[in-house]
Order: sequence, then structure tokens, then C-alpha cells
Amino acid sequence: MRIGIITPAPPGSNYGNRVTAVRWAKILRKLGHQVSIAEKYDQQPFGLLIALHARRSSPSITRWRRKNPDAPLVVALTGTDLYRDIQTKIRAKESLKLADRIVLLQPRALKELTLSLRKKTRVIYQSVEAKSVRTNRRAPRRVFDVCVIGHLRPVKDPFRAALASRLLPATSQIRILQIGRAMTKQMVEKARGEMKFNPRYRWLGEVSRARALRVLANSDLCVIPSRIEGGANVLSEAIVAAVPVLASRIDGNIGILGPDCPGLFGVGDTRELARLMKRAESDPKFLSRLKTRAKKLAPLFDPAREVRAWADLLDELY
Repeated sequence: MRIGIITPAPPGSNYGNRVTAVRWAKILRKLGHQVSIAEKYDQQPFGLLIALHARRSSPSITRWRRKNPDAPLVVALTGTDLYRDIQTKIRAKESLKLADRIVLLQPRALKELTLSLRKKTRVIYQSVEAKSVRTNRRAPRRVFDVCVIGHLRPVKDPFRAALASRLLPATSQIRILQIGRAMTKQMVEKARGEMKFNPRYRWLGEVSRARALRVLANSDLCVIPSRIEGGANVLSEAIVAAVPVLASRIDGNIGILGPDCPGLFGVGDTRELARLMKRAESDPKFLSRLKTRAKKLAPLFDPAREVRAWADLLDELY
């Protein structure tokens, strides 16, 4: 079967939606299908359309349904869909009505949908190839690296870890490694200004996906401070790499880590994050608890599990 995947993220980018689309295409090809990825639907002869982002892909979703009234449509919801757009945007709501199936990346997101929509919703965890996040670390280091990976935009609250690092004692060896493209000139200026002011902070800018994964795998800690997340790729990658995680207390993170995760902190709470970073650096037992949490969750992100989930979903539609 010919399958089209629509994502608003452009080719060659490291946006989460593009990373997800590329991985899904690989899975669907493994299942024997022909797959094309595009930013919009232009009436190609697909047997199935999968659209990421209910609002931003809504023109493609509507066009598909008009041309193919009986062909299946899968809509995958992003964080901004779930925790903003489907509550207020008519286009996002209409996309959900038109979908034959809705895909979520973590189970807590089901709370945002009506009972009628939940019946056609499936949760598919984002898998990670373990070999892609293997560590290259060979010897102990004096620094304690804390990575923050994601493009610099407000919903990601990108500078929260940097601000928290300012509150650490002088004896701390924590270094913040920030990876991601600055989405505005203001973000560029803020990142550069932080590097001048804060000796603990390094902004590496946008790097290749392979390099980002190497930095993640070799970090002592990963911080995910987002205000909105549907189910971050970097969270599943950190878990598979057994890198301890500190994450904001939002549903997109809680849905994967669990509400009792010891590494959760309040959204925008700089002092609480600073306290947790200091504890992770100085308390081996606490760091071990975070690593154990990651190891227990790792099976959720087994590639074979995601392949089975997509095979089951296609079986439902055909």
C-alpha cells in the first residue's frame, strides 16, 4: 500500500515532528508499504494518510477527506494540539472529527479527549534504537554535564536549567549543555548573553541528530523543562540511554515518567530545579534512583513494540 505522512516540519530539519515522521516511515516500510513524507497533501494517490499536527496539517486533512471520503485517515497529536489547540481552534477540532484513528505518544494525553474520541485513539510510544544512544565515555570527568535538548522557543522554557545553574554553590561542577536552534533573534541574543554572564552555560546551537544523541548519551543528567509536550523524543532517548532525567511536572512528561518520579519539578520553578540538580550531582543514591527509573521504563521504547503497534493499527483500518 502507498502511505503518505504529512508533517509541517521541513525536510532535513531536527524538529520533533520530522524525527517522528522519518521513524514512522521506516517502520511502515519494514511492514511492506511504500511511504512518502511531505509537508502537505497534494492529491497524491495514497491508500492511507497519516497527518502529524491536527491544526497545522488541517488543510491537508480536509483536502484528503474531500478527495478520499472512504479512505482511512490517521491524525497524530502534538503537544500544542493536546494542551492548547484542540480546546480552542476550530480547525484542530475538525481534524479530530475527520480522523478514523488518533495517535497519542503517551497515555495521560487521553484525558484531553472526549469519550467518543478516545474510542478511536491509540497510544504508540516513540521507540529508540539502543545503539544510537550508546555512551562513549571511558573515564571519570571533573565536570557534571547536564544537557537540555530542543529548539529554543517559549513552550520549551529553554533557559530554565541555565537560570537554575546560577543558584548552584561555587563548589558545583555542573555544566549546562544546550542544544537546539534559536527560533527567533531574541532567543539568539538571550543564549549568547547567558553564555557571557553564566560560566556554567554553553549553547551549542543546532547540531546533527547524531551529535545531539552523542551529547545526550555522554551527559550525567538530562533536563526537560518544557511548558507543553505531547511526548518528547528526547525523553524516550534519555530513558533508553539510561541517562537520569529531571522534567517539568506536566502531563506530557508525567505520562511517560509516572506521577511518582522523583525527578519532577514545577513548571518554571527555578529554585526547585536547582535543588534537584544539586542533589543529582552530590547524592549518588538519588542519581541511582533516577537511573533505575529509566531502566524500568526502557522496554516501552523497544522498536519491536512500536512496529507491532503500527501493524495492529493498520489491521484495524483494513
